[in-house]
Amino acid sequence: MNEALFFISIILNFIFVTLAYKFFDKTGVYAWIALATVIANIEVIKCVDIFGMPLTLGNITYGSIFLATDILSENYGIKDAKKGVFIGFFALLVLTFLTQIDILFIPNNEDFAQEAMKTLFSLTPRICFGSMIAYLISNSLDIYLYEHIKNISPNGRFIWLRNNTATMTSQLIDTIIFTFIAFCGIFSLATVWKLCITTYLLKILIALCDTPFLYIADFINHNRNNKKIMHNK
Repeated sequence: MNEALFFISIILNFIFVTLAYKFFDKTGVYAWIALATVIANIEVIKCVDIFGMPLTLGNITYGSIFLATDILSENYGIKDAKKGVFIGFFALLVLTFLTQIDILFIPNNEDFAQEAMKTLFSLTPRICFGSMIAYLISNSLDIYLYEHIKNISPNGRFIWLRNNTATMTSQLIDTIIFTFIAFCGIFSLATVWKLCITTYLLKILIALCDTPFLYIADFINHNRNNKKIMHNK
């Protein structure tokens, strides 16, 4: 059941990114990055087993952010991709600060949400710090790698190569940074490395699944540009 839901969740996330781009252009992609950042940091609380390996649900939605920034890099360039990264980082900051204030409010006698909110949003400072640092470094690395490979590709070809190389490399860095900041000293070093390896293996699978959707986004962009040319004529 979990494996089936795992793939359904991956496909739905990537479909939503593509639809956001199709209907709202890069504004939709920016909106998705902010939304996905918030959702992923709520989903990350829940842990499940996929193919016998532990995984936090947030990894799937978080992986869609890399597809979103690759769409921006491919069709608009590094400046717009960097803007998307900073929009997501801003959303993460807002989520962190506002939810920490929310749980400090003393609930009235009729309230039933306080304990659930404390469970979801009572994050330790090191997990908050690890999440923010990992997000900023890995997503920035992703767009720089993507742009570099794109510039050396003949006639802009090999989208699959720059997409997978940039995403898999940056996801590796993201996994190592977050896991070590969040869990080093809490778990043994062997356990921390095991978490890194199992999480990264599943992130590779997620990254491979996003490539067809990047080609779909590229097709959408070409159609949009052709329509603009025809309209101007």
